Amino acid sequence: MPVFFNVSYTKPGNLGLRIAIENFRRHDMDGTALVVGASGIIGSNLARELIANGWTTYGLARNLKKGVEGLRPVAADLLDLASLKTALSDIAPTHIFITTWMRNATEAENVRVNGTMVRNLLDVLSPKDSVQHVALVTGLKHYLGPFDAYARGRSLPETPLREEHPRLDVENFYYAQEDEVYAAAARDGFTWSIHRPHTVIGKAVGNLMNLGTTLAVYAAICKETGRPFRWPGSEAQWKGISDMTDARVLAKHLVWAAKTEAAHNEAFNVVNGDIFRWIWLWGRLADCFGIDPIGFDGTTHPLEAEMANEGAVWREIAKQHGLVEPDLSRLSSAWHTDLDLGRPIEVMTDMSKSRKLGFSVYQKTDESFFDLFEQLRADRLIP
Repeated sequence: MPVFFNVSYTKPGNLGLRIAIENFRRHDMDGTALVVGASGIIGSNLARELIANGWTTYGLARNLKKGVEGLRPVAADLLDLASLKTALSDIAPTHIFITTWMRNATEAENVRVNGTMVRNLLDVLSPKDSVQHVALVTGLKHYLGPFDAYARGRSLPETPLREEHPRLDVENFYYAQEDEVYAAAARDGFTWSIHRPHTVIGKAVGNLMNLGTTLAVYAAICKETGRPFRWPGSEAQWKGISDMTDARVLAKHLVWAAKTEAAHNEAFNVVNGDIFRWIWLWGRLADCFGIDPIGFDGTTHPLEAEMANEGAVWREIAKQHGLVEPDLSRLSSAWHTDLDLGRPIEVMTDMSKSRKLGFSVYQKTDESFFDLFEQLRADRLIP
């Protein structure tokens, strides 16, 4: 359908003409998404949500495998400007969703590398003048601190965590990513949204932060070896109130914020909407595998140590059950699960900001785990 505008030609370059051209440009290009990190838990679920809602959707990753029907793959390295320019030469997205990061040895290096990745992407797309909105996914380390000083050694925030909590006076790569988005928005005139999920539950292989699949693999190993399903974390997490974020809920939240004017230029917590205690949930997870649970016994038992020598055991399990991924390291991110479950305080988030603006999606957390386990079995990733 043609689009018509009433434009006053009072003088060359008049404001009315510029507004009309801008409105036409935005109307013509509405709904072209670039999902950065499309192979991960968040990115893959977001891509499905966008495609289901009629968006033209490109997925950028260094090694993007097939898996999301309708996704248009873009292979590029965010640290390589030449690679980015070539990969994006014919793509002019209206909406960018940044769902990726790169782990480094120190937080200083995390800041440098992850800030550079966001800056490179937005710099390459800037001349196209197509971007209307940029959404950045970070997380609760915004409040709790970076990996090398996670939730310890400082005054911790009161829970529930709220978006207005000030930044911590430490290096944090989330802050670096945010600052790159803010700077590019000021330069190019797009809107933005920041999304801070709690632990994300969903399927992905080769993901750095994957508590759900890590616990599924741990449970499968416990069953095959006759070991109990022992709680690995702290007493505070075992007994305290917690919440989580289903990747499907986060996907809907990202799309909602992109389309909702009142949500522009705002930061949001995003969780399922329920609360729970691990002391209740742990046994329910064990029941899914037919194994005996053991709760907090007075000390932590980090999964990174528990699973450090289980690679050969998993290969044998994969062989016996015809599983498609025999490499334990591709499924388990025990180090990150330990960070979540070993925190010295209960952690829950306030989501009233999104609710007040109209986001009403809700998901029971135990059902998020059950759905994930069912999908992992169907895809022959766990027995």
